[in-house]
Amino acid sequence: MNDVFSTRRIALALGAAVTVILAGTVAFHHYNHEGWLDAVYRSVVTSSLTGLDTVPQNDSTRLISIILVLAGLTIFAFIVTILVEGIARGVFTGALAERRRRRAIDRLEDHYIICGYGRVGRRVAEEFERAGARYVVLDFNEDAIELARERGALYIEGNGTDDDDLAAAGLERAKGLVASSDSDVDNLFITLSARALRPDLLIVARASQQDVAEKLKRAGADRIVQPYSTAGKEMAALVLKPQVAAFLEAVTGAEGGDLQYEEIEVTAASGQADKTIRGLRIRHETGAVIVALRKLDGTFDATPAPETALQIGDVLIAAGSAHELRALEELFAPREPVAR
Repeated sequence: MNDVFSTRRIALALGAAVTVILAGTVAFHHYNHEGWLDAVYRSVVTSSLTGLDTVPQNDSTRLISIILVLAGLTIFAFIVTILVEGIARGVFTGALAERRRRRAIDRLEDHYIICGYGRVGRRVAEEFERAGARYVVLDFNEDAIELARERGALYIEGNGTDDDDLAAAGLERAKGLVASSDSDVDNLFITLSARALRPDLLIVARASQQDVAEKLKRAGADRIVQPYSTAGKEMAALVLKPQVAAFLEAVTGAEGGDLQYEEIEVTAASGQADKTIRGLRIRHETGAVIVALRKLDGTFDATPAPETALQIGDVLIAAGSAHELRALEELFAPREPVAR
């Protein structure tokens, strides 16, 4: 926020007003031979431009009155200037927007927190927006905050290493956190702070080096992304296996058409546990394809057989169009209890 209503300017206006009133009080007391209370009253009435109680009796008091009126006009004009600048620069509207933004963040549930709105953080935000996921940006950099404001993103101006700032971003209600700061040290402390406050939170952190990735894993990060390593692997794949890379880019990139991926957990409420993929006729009923199965112990079955029985806690990795994936979600949605 700008400094229109800075402490220095407000203090200057108040100090000038008090000084003028005190000086006028002393002058009226001395030259008009009035009591202190009458002198204060005359000084306040004159300098505040509310009028003159009585006509000054001598040249000295008339001169004092003129000086007080001019000083009052100057102070009043200064205060009006502050108010006009405040309105022109959006201080009042900004305060209202600030309250609306805070209320919107307080109402969020199952959202994501992006700690660090640099190049990586902005790309994460774009993917969240494309997927319809709600998120809050947490950053202390003025340029990053201004960019988040311009893009209409919810944000908290603060540091992801600070527990209070994490709480302000709704950490208790969040579904996951992305530590995407340009600093490995910051990402390490962000991970430690978030994990201490939310042991069950999904945390994805960025690391620039392998040794940092190991530290982040020990600090509690569930997944670690190394942009430089990932970029190197992708460039090598483009050279060594160009057709495979082109296919993966076509089906997973921003222009990947209708093909999307989704993960769906098998719950007891779905009523589909202990049934096989073939028995559920997933491909026939929904059109989606099960490309992998994550078991409860954390292992992956990259090519699940049709006879594979699904267990509670298994996670299906499925591919298909948005319509097909919605149908698959409905197939594994909690079933309403039947009334007897």
